[in-house]
Amino acid sequence: MRSQIVLSRLHVLSRILATPRICRSPTTASYVPLRLSSESSVVTINDVTKQLKKPKHPELVPVGYLSEELPQSMLKHLRWLLQKDQLGQDVFLIGPPGPLRRLLALSYLQLTKREVEFVTLTRDTTDTDLKQRREIRGGTSFYHDQNAVRAAVEGRVLVLEGIEKAERNVLPVLNNLLENREMQLEDGRLLISSSRYDKLIQEHSQEELDRMNLVRVDEDFRVIALGLPSPPYQGHPLDPPLRSRFQARDVSSLPYKEHLQQLLEDHPGVSNDIASRTLSLAHTILTQECKGLGLPDFPIDNLASIMTILSKYPEVEPTRLINRLYPYHAFLPQETYKSVEELFSTFGFNPFQSSTSAGINEVRKTQPLTDSQGIAEVTLQVERKEVTTQVFSGNSWGSPPPPFVFTPYHHEMLTEIIQSHSVKDMCIIGPRGCGKSAVVSKIAHMLGYQTEPILVYQDMTSRDLVQQRVTSANGDTAWQFSPLVNAALEGKMAILDGIHRLHHGTLAVLHRLIHDRELQLYDGTRLLHSDRFDLIKKKNGLSHADMTARGIYRIHPSFRIVALAEPPVIGAAQGQWLTPEALTLFLYHNIRRLSSQETISLVNKLVGDCSPPVEQLITLASKLSMSTDPALRSLAESLSLRQIIRIAKRFRAYPAFDLHSAVYKACLARFLPPLAKQALDSTLENRGITKTSNLENQELICEVEDGVLRIGNTHAQVYVPETNTKVPNTLFFDIHQHVAVLENMLQDWLLGDHLLLVGNQGVGKNKLADRFLYLLSRPREYIQLHRDTTVQSLTIQPVVQDGRIQHEDSPLVVAVKTGHVLVVDEADKAPTHVTCVLKTLVESGEMLLSDGRRIVPNTHPLASADSPNIIISHPDFRMIVLANRPGFPFLGNDFFGSLGDLFSCHAIDNPSVESEMSLLRSYGPDVPEDIMRRLVGAFSELRDLADQALIQYPYSTREVVNIIKHLQEFPNDGVASVIRNVVDFDTWSGDAKDTLIRVMHHHGIPVGTSPNSVNLAKKLPLPEPKLTGMWQVARQRPKGKTALIQLPVESSSIRLKGPVQLSVFHQPVDVTEARSAVFTEQQSYWPLPLYETALVTDIAVSPGGTQDPLDDCVHVATVAPAAVYSFVPRGRKHPMKQVLLQDVLPRYRSAYQPRLRMSHLPNKNLLIHEETSNTLMTVDMDTGSVTCVQLNSMFEAAAETLLKRLGSGGGNQTFFRMCKNKLEQWQLTLWEVGGGRLLFINLLNETLHTVTLPIIMSSLHLLDGTYQLLAVDKDGGKWLLKDNINNFVLHPVIQTPNEQDSSSLNVSCIAPPALSDFVLSSALGQQISAPSRLMVPPDALAAVAVGFPELDASENEIYVWERENLSLKTSPTTSDPTSFTVLLKDAGQVVRAVDQAPKNAFEYDTQPSGDGLFLEITDLVNHSLSYVPVPRASQSSPYWAWTVSSRTSPLFLAATSGQGIATVDSAGVVRLWQTGSVGLQKALTEWRKMIGEDTGHLRLEFDRFSGEDTTEPKHGKEDPSNAPHVGGNTWAGGTGGRDTAGLGGKGGPYRLDAGHDVHQLSQAEKDAVPEEVRRAAREMAQKAFKERLREIRMSEYDASLYEKLASGVEQQIRALRGILNSLQAKGKERQWLRHRTTGELDDTKLIEGLAGERNIYRQRREEEPEVGAPQSHPKRLRLVVDVSGSMYRFNGHDGRLERELEATLMVMEAFEGFENKFKYDIYGHSGEEAAVPLVDCNSVPRNNKERLDVLKTMQAHSQFCLSGDHTLEAAVDAVRHMATEESDESFVILLSDANLDRYGIRPSELTKALTAESTVNTYAIFIGSLGDQANRLTEALPAGRSFVCLDLTKLPQILQQIFTSAMLK
Repeated sequence: MRSQIVLSRLHVLSRILATPRICRSPTTASYVPLRLSSESSVVTINDVTKQLKKPKHPELVPVGYLSEELPQSMLKHLRWLLQKDQLGQDVFLIGPPGPLRRLLALSYLQLTKREVEFVTLTRDTTDTDLKQRREIRGGTSFYHDQNAVRAAVEGRVLVLEGIEKAERNVLPVLNNLLENREMQLEDGRLLISSSRYDKLIQEHSQEELDRMNLVRVDEDFRVIALGLPSPPYQGHPLDPPLRSRFQARDVSSLPYKEHLQQLLEDHPGVSNDIASRTLSLAHTILTQECKGLGLPDFPIDNLASIMTILSKYPEVEPTRLINRLYPYHAFLPQETYKSVEELFSTFGFNPFQSSTSAGINEVRKTQPLTDSQGIAEVTLQVERKEVTTQVFSGNSWGSPPPPFVFTPYHHEMLTEIIQSHSVKDMCIIGPRGCGKSAVVSKIAHMLGYQTEPILVYQDMTSRDLVQQRVTSANGDTAWQFSPLVNAALEGKMAILDGIHRLHHGTLAVLHRLIHDRELQLYDGTRLLHSDRFDLIKKKNGLSHADMTARGIYRIHPSFRIVALAEPPVIGAAQGQWLTPEALTLFLYHNIRRLSSQETISLVNKLVGDCSPPVEQLITLASKLSMSTDPALRSLAESLSLRQIIRIAKRFRAYPAFDLHSAVYKACLARFLPPLAKQALDSTLENRGITKTSNLENQELICEVEDGVLRIGNTHAQVYVPETNTKVPNTLFFDIHQHVAVLENMLQDWLLGDHLLLVGNQGVGKNKLADRFLYLLSRPREYIQLHRDTTVQSLTIQPVVQDGRIQHEDSPLVVAVKTGHVLVVDEADKAPTHVTCVLKTLVESGEMLLSDGRRIVPNTHPLASADSPNIIISHPDFRMIVLANRPGFPFLGNDFFGSLGDLFSCHAIDNPSVESEMSLLRSYGPDVPEDIMRRLVGAFSELRDLADQALIQYPYSTREVVNIIKHLQEFPNDGVASVIRNVVDFDTWSGDAKDTLIRVMHHHGIPVGTSPNSVNLAKKLPLPEPKLTGMWQVARQRPKGKTALIQLPVESSSIRLKGPVQLSVFHQPVDVTEARSAVFTEQQSYWPLPLYETALVTDIAVSPGGTQDPLDDCVHVATVAPAAVYSFVPRGRKHPMKQVLLQDVLPRYRSAYQPRLRMSHLPNKNLLIHEETSNTLMTVDMDTGSVTCVQLNSMFEAAAETLLKRLGSGGGNQTFFRMCKNKLEQWQLTLWEVGGGRLLFINLLNETLHTVTLPIIMSSLHLLDGTYQLLAVDKDGGKWLLKDNINNFVLHPVIQTPNEQDSSSLNVSCIAPPALSDFVLSSALGQQISAPSRLMVPPDALAAVAVGFPELDASENEIYVWERENLSLKTSPTTSDPTSFTVLLKDAGQVVRAVDQAPKNAFEYDTQPSGDGLFLEITDLVNHSLSYVPVPRASQSSPYWAWTVSSRTSPLFLAATSGQGIATVDSAGVVRLWQTGSVGLQKALTEWRKMIGEDTGHLRLEFDRFSGEDTTEPKHGKEDPSNAPHVGGNTWAGGTGGRDTAGLGGKGGPYRLDAGHDVHQLSQAEKDAVPEEVRRAAREMAQKAFKERLREIRMSEYDASLYEKLASGVEQQIRALRGILNSLQAKGKERQWLRHRTTGELDDTKLIEGLAGERNIYRQRREEEPEVGAPQSHPKRLRLVVDVSGSMYRFNGHDGRLERELEATLMVMEAFEGFENKFKYDIYGHSGEEAAVPLVDCNSVPRNNKERLDVLKTMQAHSQFCLSGDHTLEAAVDAVRHMATEESDESFVILLSDANLDRYGIRPSELTKALTAESTVNTYAIFIGSLGDQANRLTEALPAGRSFVCLDLTKLPQILQQIFTSAMLK
């Protein structure tokens, strides 16, 4: 509303100004005009007259400022100055920025013929610059009078410009001089007023006064101060004592009428209409209403410049010229554009420029004039009309042109720059890498200029800009012109590169040079405009040598300043360099980024034909730059024009280069904040830029042969140095990842690029750089940067030798001279304003050193000059810069952000798993492979946690290498103890320690574990074997039931159908090592990502060939849906594979419930049998290829399928079951359960043999040898089936029971291979050698058939180990006993899954709680029985109940290599077990070795005890002074004591932190506290806890509820608080404060130190905010939470409300204590309200009770509110509110359940609401979704700004990710 009122007022004002009337005659005015009359000795302005004196030094009197006709406003000011001069008063001219105040002062001095001393005050000005400075002549120090003293003594006028720029306590040195005309000088002299001196001279002689060191201040001495009002402008406010000594005069801009008349008189070629409209626009912007809109002042005094351009080029569009004075697009936020554009339109200016077209504006021709030096004739085409004019030029015509490609836009830009060049200095603004330097180089060449590049940096002083202090060869002090001054004298084009970095208080020294072309230097030398110089010389009859002798120099008329700058960051508190004062200095040209087509055209001409990937890259960069997402716009800066050209050259040289990798390299995407990286990935994916396949398996060769280096497919000639002493040679092992990086580095090196390696610490940046240089045989110079690195120390090092200042070359200069490679290490540690001095060196090979020397390339015009100040850069010079990654946790300076596009960037990451393994093998060839892999896995996970900011330290390869080195040298030390060498840093941080232990345990490294932490199953004695009977195979043909039967065989061929190609899905699997904290039978486990409805049906294991179960491939089959999962536990680099089989299984109408059984084939494929439909297929899990095996004829198969689809065939249906044995021979047996058919399938020969048995089989068991099978009929009868060449013979097995046991033995499983004699003998306790079989009866532990079936001539004894006091449930017929029973014949063990165990099977006879499962291990060799508990399935399928009781087992087993077991439970958790006693003992030994058992007494240790016993816990006395107390038992809050509340002691009731250093007692002494004291302390602590709860009115129930919620996000809270702490510490980092009288010696002031000055030191302090600078506000966050009824309604379904409460709690907990930097509030939205206030930013919850109340309010509102949705309104309200608040950054995070369609809210509406304000960063998190609503909303919102969080446990992590990315921007 306010802005609308302001705009309406402006419209009224603009209409008034749009119709100016200047025809009014002055004679009819209501005032009497002033008249000026000036004679040689008298000046009169109306009634004020002044007698003039003849100046002693007329060359010091200003000339050329007075015009013939002075406006009345100027005459008024001059009259006032004349009055104050007559009164002897000093004056202060105050007003807005611009040259008008200086023009007025110098005009007055010219009018009154007064000599001037001009001092430009800057932030570097000290009292020595005003009073006296020490100099050295002939080895003697003396004082030299400065401007103020000279003016006072000589009777001159001292002009002080920039009063507000000087630091505090500098100008008060002038107070007495201003007030009493007195000043005590450093050399002992005393300046006194003229009146007092004249009285003294009457009483004393001149010699006496001289001896008293009295000096007379001339009565004509005056001071004119020029300053800006502060506030509103930047600067220090006036010191009251100083202010009181001046008379003030407000000097604003000329009145409208006078200014317009002056413009028309000075520029008669400009129309009245254009001049009046332009001036009206300027005056409108200067009104208070516009300032209220945030518009800076219009530089109205510079209107004459654009009028001059209009006079020369009448066709120029005036709007373009106004934009050069007021480039509002560069410094105003987009929402303010409209106000300015409306003003433009009001005065008839079109603010919308038309697109650039070819042939409209071009530079046709530039050539020097033959008869005039320094003048060029320029022909421009302006708006399609040619105009020829003359402009100043340089004298370096004929130099080779720089590489430049003309586009229509560049033609137009060059045309405009030449127009501006003809009248004024200019500044070119543009983003980094857009071509500013190239444009300036082209302009300089076109106009024949020699350029003087001056790199501007933040710490640059005013002396660095204009004049530097040096020492001569004999030690005398002297002053040396800066390159800028030399450029002014020689008529060069000075390029101020990076002027946006320069402090405004330092830039002030150039104001007079830019505005007036005059400058007074520190040694008194004066530079004058060429016209004024010539006028003074002519007027006073002086020669050029005379003027030089008097210290007056002529500025060459061709001299120009061109400033290069990056646009200010709009909306940021810092870096707003385009101030009203800066706008008065230049004509501004804003260079935009080239469009896609312009860039393509440029690349085509500059590099060659643009390849499709490069065109795609250019389009991507253009889209990023136009994105509304700030994260993507920031990435566009990394894809600058400079970077695009570099990438295009690389593609041309190496066509196989990957575009995805190119973008990742240019943006350094590996180290982007998570949200920015997500946005980039999404953008790349949408544009079809995908990552190429991993080349990890490709072998890369790195070798040097015959002087040629070959890395991969890249070759380079090896350098031949003069000496190898500086060629680095470091220990380096070639691993694939590093060799690939070296090849990329070599490719960029061959293209001529400098290299930048960025990465975490310890990833090998230095080693890669050294290895690279070693391979190329390149000598190296090394420099390491740090926070105190200065520009001087980076380039040269000043030293004092024999009383003279000399400069030693830094490694940088040495490398430039000799052609060595400069390695700059830790580049991110130095401030960016220091490292930015490398820009010109990298970009153009030029650099200006602080001692005046200049580095230039050999092609530079100065290279041919034989000057000691010129250093020619060696053509072989290169740079390799090393830096840590930007952002958390290094928090260094963003070197990449400042200079990244100047280098070819390489993100150096930790090696991949295989590369790191290869590296570690080189360092530790004797370290076991398993330990290496565990370490690699653990540290890889720690790095991932560091990337997610869950831990602060980014562990690197360096730590792992150090561990491996130790283990290699000391193999008997346990890895768990060695690893402490790395992680002990974090043992004092509880959360970090817990995380480390958890990760190490996850990977099987037993850190923090005792060697005695062994929990193996209890061994029960195995019952003695019992002889239950005899078996005998009938060999004759007896009659009757036991007669032998010959069975015919039906043979046919099988048909293979397919293959069918199914998709293979890859998913990561998290394998957890189970023996980390406690050694048990369980080795490892991992959960499978099953579907919610999935039912596990089988498990199979394919051997890995190493006898290590971790190398086996474990397969799990499920139904609903039918799927197979395969995974190799050790092969974590290969994700788990999943293949869905429902498309290849038959579909039936009836209730079809498939049962999948599977086994592996010799070729690693799976053989899957579906029992219900008798479907057989082979599956290749690598490719997803499925081949069906068709067993029936086509007619039979069709008939069977039809019957099953019709649902017929009732009654007891039979089904086929697969025997998993003999598949290693490609032979498969299927038998009919409940029937008599046998199917023998040979998959190699594709044959099928069918045999029909005259029995009904209940089980079938394959035996080894030829086809021998034991069939069991439904009555328990046993039949041995043997293959007899062409047919099968069925032999009855006669069972003779023991006399004591008449029952027959039932058999569930039989181990096909025969038992070894050792196992058999051990089991039966007697030496036996016979081929025997291990069997598993369903109702007994185990059984052995001795000699069966090979010894069929005799009876075979059957021994059984009976089960005691335990009966198992009967398995259903559909359940295959081999799926939950495993026979390990070599270990003599039977392992089966059981659901109960005897009570005495566990220690203390206590059975584990819950309805768990057990592995029953029957060990026949060791005669033991044990029960291993299987952890209960935590999330088994809710659909399991309808099938578990009748169809399948809750636990499936399969044998693995190395006599191990693999199990899978109903929840899909796969576990690996080790049960063999030999293997367990070996594993236990290795496990204890990993822990590291310290044996023997290594040394004698003395523990220091306090010697005092604990007595009774107490709170202790409160010390009112809070002094630190150590030991004793008196004071509360002490440390290292006893009994009292404190830290680090023993026996106290609770911890109490008083803020002091902690003195820690040893843990042994703490453990020695008696139990009764511990109990009393605990009771006291509980009492204090309850008292604290009463204080905050919190019940114990509330406390437990709060703790429950807080525990879920405790880790995220700590991690986020750690980040905030680091950022706060970063923000408080101290800065160097200079010009101090104590502290560290400032290297830049050594000469002042030699001369004896005092303020030559610097100190590190917290820098106070600059007066007048924009205030720094906290960051603002509004969390908008969903408290609608659906949150409460569906909380029981997915816990969404509970997780939202946790996330809200995380915000409140994490931001506590950071209110000065981050302010947050929390609002809710529901069906009732759009903004439910929960937390106000000014009264955030301070304790647990208040935070819990907020959470209760959220829950209660959600429970009782009306249904409905106000998500859209809540978003609009939050964004609008945050946009109105003043803050550094604003964030809105919206939580919603995405149930928007129900209420008619479209995604586009929410997108519009969230993106309404560009200054507010918005994020939407959808925590619930119906269908794909959340996904559609996410696609509609900007990339990286929305999240779908259906897994609500990740909600706190997402919030943490948002906060982390926000704080690190």
